[in-house]
Amino acid sequence: MSQKILLTSREVNIILHRLACQLIENHLDFKDTILIGLQPRGRFLAERIKQVLEQEYNVKDVSLGFLDITFFRDDFRRSEKPLEANKTQIDFLVENKKVVFIDDVLYTGRSIRSALTAIQSFGRPSVIELLVLIDRRFSRHLPIQPDYRGRQVDAINNEKVKVTWKENDGEDSVYLI
Repeated sequence: MSQKILLTSREVNIILHRLACQLIENHLDFKDTILIGLQPRGRFLAERIKQVLEQEYNVKDVSLGFLDITFFRDDFRRSEKPLEANKTQIDFLVENKKVVFIDDVLYTGRSIRSALTAIQSFGRPSVIELLVLIDRRFSRHLPIQPDYRGRQVDAINNEKVKVTWKENDGEDSVYLI
């Protein structure tokens, strides 16, 4: 299987800083804003965005949580292999807060639809936004678009986008496989 590199480590770093700056423009002090990484792969991007906000731009007290959507998906019973749920870690209420969902790749939109349902267990946000590293724009099954996107990718249906993170995979990069 051949793979083409879409983003190098340097390009990923540049995009992380751009996304952080866009969040700062729209949320300023983050006192009413909560970042929610969608498990499992959105967790790495969310942690990195928080790190950039706090260390590079001196944003204080960024609230970060992680949401597992496994059993909220409309296709969770269609797989023959057993599902492995991840841990939801949200130690705060989201009532009347601005929530930013963070995921690595926006593909069909079904994960985001599931997250919209799952987050209701923690309160009713005032606003929900979406930040993604990769937007596969021609693959949507639902009318969902990101508010913040790192890069748009036009991939044919049988092509896959693979995001790797140095914390988990040893390198920051994005491949088209």
